[in-house]
Amino acid sequence: MIFYKDMKYLFVIDKLLVSKLLKFGLVGCSGMIIDFGITYLCKEILKLNKFLSNGIGFIIAATSNYFLNRSWTFNSQNEEIGIQYIQFMIVSVVGLGINSLVLYLLNEKLKWNFYFSKLIAIGVTTIWNFFANLLFTFA
Repeated sequence: MIFYKDMKYLFVIDKLLVSKLLKFGLVGCSGMIIDFGITYLCKEILKLNKFLSNGIGFIIAATSNYFLNRSWTFNSQNEEIGIQYIQFMIVSVVGLGINSLVLYLLNEKLKWNFYFSKLIAIGVTTIWNFFANLLFTFA
């Protein structure tokens, strides 16, 4: 991170980072709706296996999140969309692993409420996904 002696510039950087984080969160919420909707459609309407349905929902939601984050959150002009998409999916899959690990530890090991544990896991994963995408995918 670049540090400036003039606090005015530091404030602008922080404001920009907060703006991107808020946009990232909104995109994540839209992705969650897409994920749940596609998963429900595949599992309940199309009668596909629940794990296959979950995987389809995850991939479609992550793809939607990539394009929204690329154009709106990070304003990326990188022409290598395929490479950037793969980087985003790698970050997303690692995030899914972090989410599952945190959920497992809090719910299974510490016996916390499932939905409270899931909320904490989403928070941890969102922080990971944001900074990994900021510094890796959309750098």
